[in-house]
Amino acid sequence: MYARTTTVRGNPGAIDEATAYMRDQVMPKVQQMEGCVGLSMLADRHSGRCIVTSAWETEEAMRATMDRVGPMRDEASRILGGQPEVQVWEIAVLHRAHQAPDGACTRVTWSRTDPSNVERVVDAYKMSLLPRLEEMDGFCSASLMMDRREGRGAGAVTYADRATMEQSRTNATAVREEFAAAMGAQILEVAEFELVLHHLRVPETV
Repeated sequence: MYARTTTVRGNPGAIDEATAYMRDQVMPKVQQMEGCVGLSMLADRHSGRCIVTSAWETEEAMRATMDRVGPMRDEASRILGGQPEVQVWEIAVLHRAHQAPDGACTRVTWSRTDPSNVERVVDAYKMSLLPRLEEMDGFCSASLMMDRREGRGAGAVTYADRATMEQSRTNATAVREEFAAAMGAQILEVAEFELVLHHLRVPETV
């Protein structure tokens, strides 16, 4: 499975309009494209940063839609008032304990490791990190997306609501730092978002 993320750092006041556009105009069209397995959108209402993720069965299906998705990406970026940053990933891990309810929130951790170390990181995420994340109150799902060529990773953990995400911060920080040290990985950034659209149908990988 593969994913394409589009990040826009825009106007916080435009998030509701952009969410409606993605939900009503973009999502129905993208979900009809061959190989699509859904779409999600994260939003930070304080900074205006939004991340839209579309998931695909194969890398070929993802790349084949670039031209059709481009105009919709441009319109969403115009609504938000920012420039789009596009990245492509392999979905290395996806585990879903519960469907995310309305009001769910997601913490994203971006990291980097040596490309030769990626497979070890993925295996350890499944075997040692994921069980510890699942023990946290409010846990709904976790995913790890990797760029194997660059050694970059984006891990997302979704909680039932903002309260449980905030309550998990101390434990999540300790677990994250311990894992990064053991794996020889560098944590680049950690950010928290509201999960405003959650229509990914990516199958379990664990």
